[in-house]
Amino acid sequence: MAARTRKLLATLAAAVMLWVGWGLYITRTTEHVPYETLDEFDGVEIRRYPRTVLVETTAPTAGAAFRRLFRYISGENEAGEDVDMTAPVATDGATVEMTAPVKIGTDVTMTAPVRTGDADDDPVTMAFYLPAEYTPATAPAPTDSTVRLVVDPPRTAAVRAFGWYATADRVASEREALLETLADRGIEIRGDPVVLQYNDPWTPPFMRRNEVAVDVADGGNWTDEH
Repeated sequence: MAARTRKLLATLAAAVMLWVGWGLYITRTTEHVPYETLDEFDGVEIRRYPRTVLVETTAPTAGAAFRRLFRYISGENEAGEDVDMTAPVATDGATVEMTAPVKIGTDVTMTAPVRTGDADDDPVTMAFYLPAEYTPATAPAPTDSTVRLVVDPPRTAAVRAFGWYATADRVASEREALLETLADRGIEIRGDPVVLQYNDPWTPPFMRRNEVAVDVADGGNWTDEH
C-alpha cells in the first residue's frame, strides 16, 4: 500500500510539473501586444499602446466569432497564410474560454485580446490582434465576408491586473476598483472597460494573468492627485 501511495504521489507530482511547465512555455513563447508604461499608482498601470492591426467579426455567440477568426489565422485568408496569435484576449462583459490571446467587445477590437458584449443575447464582436510585423497594407485580407481587418489607433489605457480565473464576480470587483481609482484622480475615461486574458485554457490558475482595462484621455498628469 505504501509503495502504491508513493507511486501515485510521484505521478501526481510529475503531472503538476508538466502542467506548470506548459504554463511557463506558453507565457514565454506567446507574442504580446506591445506597450509603454507611463505610470503606476494604487494598483493601476497607465499604458501607451501603438497602432495595432486587428481582424474582427460580429457573430451571435462568442464561440461562433472565435471560430471565424481562428479559421482566418489558420489560413482562411487571401494569402493562405497561417497567422500567429499574440496575447491578451479582451472581453467587454462576459469571459471567454480561450485557446490563445484575443480581444472581445461590443464594438470591438488578438495578437491576443478579445472583446464581447455584456448581454448573453447580444451579438458579439470579437477581434484578434495581429502580430506587430503586420501593417494595414501587409495583413492578409479575409476571404470570409463576415470577417474584416481594422486598425486600432495609438491609445492610452488604464489597467488593473489580477490573477486566477476571470470569473464574472472577480471581473466586476476589479472593474469597480479600477473605475473608482480613476474617478478619485479625476482621470477621464473613454469607452467601456474590457477584460484582457493572456493565457490558454490549460495554464494553471495560479499562473494566469488577467487585466481590466479602459481607455483614458491623453495628456493626464498621472502622478498628481486631482
